[in-house]
Amino acid sequence: MQKKLQGAYTALITPFKAGGLDLAAFEALLEWQIAQGIDGLVPCGTTGESPTLSHEEHKTLIERTVKTARGRVPVMAGTGSNATAEAVDFTRHAEKAGADAVLVVAPYYNKPTQEGLYQHFKTVAAATGLPVIVYNIPGRSVVNISDATLARLAEDCPNIAGVKDATGDLARVSTLRRLVGDRLVLFSGEDMTAVGFNAMGGRGVISVTSNLLPKEIAEIQRLSLAGDYLKARDRHERLTLLHQAMFCETSPAPVKYAASLLKRSEASVRLPLVEIGAASKAMIREALVELKLI
Repeated sequence: MQKKLQGAYTALITPFKAGGLDLAAFEALLEWQIAQGIDGLVPCGTTGESPTLSHEEHKTLIERTVKTARGRVPVMAGTGSNATAEAVDFTRHAEKAGADAVLVVAPYYNKPTQEGLYQHFKTVAAATGLPVIVYNIPGRSVVNISDATLARLAEDCPNIAGVKDATGDLARVSTLRRLVGDRLVLFSGEDMTAVGFNAMGGRGVISVTSNLLPKEIAEIQRLSLAGDYLKARDRHERLTLLHQAMFCETSPAPVKYAASLLKRSEASVRLPLVEIGAASKAMIREALVELKLI
């Protein structure tokens, strides 16, 4: 499985309609992603608005992703929570549903110590036979998982297989690899730095932009994984304005607006997120026009 844990994985949006899940739009998005050559699918992550999904909705989305994918690409199910018991429940459900791996975010709001983070991930990993990807996103969770804690988890938990790093600090690739080598697969959680991340030793990206351009994001990853960083950089630079636009306001509101312009989802997000403003809409339109997508 570790060989499949690389390349471009899409951090999937969750389409809504009339306040509920738009499963028809979601399944159509999955089919299109697979047809476009994406390497993997990540339902129920940050981009999927997991904090505002009910437990039933969360589990339904993972089940639908597995059912639709039918083994054609790996499914890395988002199963994190700020409550360890809840993360264990989501993780066990994902394994039962047939997911290939799980993405577990650092517990947010609680603000655990490094020991608390270690015990949280160790407990989740012990509850499943699936590969576990640790999701480090201090900008949202307020806690930063240290290299020492990640190395300790790699040593003590055989099925902790990798890290999604959304710190934006490219040095973290080198400082962590100094401790764990190739033991952990490192995914970038930032589209804008994904090529540089791979050049430092990363093996993939869990992408927001690939909701809109899965073929292009997957191709950039293939080029960089093959060591063709100049060509990967050139392809990446074409998407600079779009990458910037995806974070002009709190994600996933911008990418859902962009998806609505491409007729793939309604733009609606759940409170406390709100529709993006006029200036942000103009920036996104400009980026899509520049790439001849609209």
